Amino acid sequence: MPDSTSPRRHFLIVAAIWAVLSTIGIVLVAGTQIMPVIASRQAEIENAAFVLMTAASVPVLLLVVVPMVYAAIRFRTRPGDPDGDGPPIHGHTGLEILWTAVPAILVTAIGIVSAIVLARNGEAGTRPLEVQVIGQQFAWKFVYPDFDDLETGELVLPVGQETRFTMTALDVIHSFWVPNFGQKMDAVPGIETTILVTPDRTGDFAVVCAELCGLGHATMRASARVVTQEEFDAWVEEEQA
Repeated sequence: MPDSTSPRRHFLIVAAIWAVLSTIGIVLVAGTQIMPVIASRQAEIENAAFVLMTAASVPVLLLVVVPMVYAAIRFRTRPGDPDGDGPPIHGHTGLEILWTAVPAILVTAIGIVSAIVLARNGEAGTRPLEVQVIGQQFAWKFVYPDFDDLETGELVLPVGQETRFTMTALDVIHSFWVPNFGQKMDAVPGIETTILVTPDRTGDFAVVCAELCGLGHATMRASARVVTQEEFDAWVEEEQA
């Protein structure tokens, strides 16, 4: 049986389904924390950017999926229908402009948001804590120039204190990453790279290498501990002693 429903009605049905599902998807994404445990100011900013980008992608995804599923169900071949292709149709200039303009606007907006996030995460305070990170197969070493070049295999930071990490490697490329801090940067032999982290939550976290660096890559881990300023000062005195 031929479909007697008008094209306008089909369009309104698809648009209504798309609007309802997009609203539900955006609400669900907006209330989601993508990073499991956020432990730095930079991670909070990045999580907000991820949520915004994911929410923006929901209606775009459904704009493709909803019409495709609706057409597959509504216009499927039924018993008794004549074989062969349907009547040829021409393109719709308005729709072509729409599906070109909307992605362009979204990509531009995402680029602007990303630039703002990078700029904010790259702002250094007046007196950040300096920590040198040295990667070597398959261990991390941390040096505190502000405290007589104190060296340790454990990363200890005071909560609320902005920290500038300066990274390098002694052998191959490694990648310094504390997932809960959000920031990640390669440690490259002969080159110094930097990132800024402001931990805002005390606790124990893992330092991992996010760059395949050899057979022991999976074991290249260290402990990152965020403590109060008093506990940090006591730790420095103990280590120096």
